[in-house]
Amino acid sequence: MENKSPFLETLFLLRKEGALTVFSDLKTLSEKDEKEAEDFFQSEFEKERLEFLSDQVAFNKEAAIWAGKILYHSAQLYLIRKDTAKDLEKLIPQYQGEKTVSAILSADLSLRFLPQLLVALQVTDSTDPLVIILENILYQFHYSGIGLDLNLEKISWEKELEDKTYRKLYLERIVEKKAYKLAEIPYINQLLVAEFGMYKDVFWKELKKIND
Repeated sequence: MENKSPFLETLFLLRKEGALTVFSDLKTLSEKDEKEAEDFFQSEFEKERLEFLSDQVAFNKEAAIWAGKILYHSAQLYLIRKDTAKDLEKLIPQYQGEKTVSAILSADLSLRFLPQLLVALQVTDSTDPLVIILENILYQFHYSGIGLDLNLEKISWEKELEDKTYRKLYLERIVEKKAYKLAEIPYINQLLVAEFGMYKDVFWKELKKIND
């Protein structure tokens, strides 16, 4: 990891130490930067896959690199906004691939840090166009946005959570973040209560049982 590019350094420090590096200007990413980041993300994904209790979810390099760029550029744009408005859609593009479980979990390696940046941007200027762009991304990849007040009323939860591995991880993050709004959606509430069983009060005493 010696002589890391600004892109890789940002991703590495954020994932390893929770520290965010912001540079004085926007750096152009090279193919070498992306290849190094791909190797790093794949290594991180393999470590996390041990917790999935499933070997059926493959690493999606396109989603991982896309999300890494989103996080990196969002971090830089938080402070560097001179003459950047015209480049927002180029720097923060929407995901164009298929939103599979593989893509969701690969993108989450970076996107899980995006809510903190979004909140900071909202506090600074809630009308900032970057806020809307990031909200749309986290709506699409709402697993990474658990804990935020996202409008997910149109989600078909039975279809969304049909994959057992994704469902397990989604429920675990709801509990971790104590995301009450999600936990009180009848379908999700039933899943959680069933998972907790007789130990519900141990895991989440405050959670109400919702009858659909």
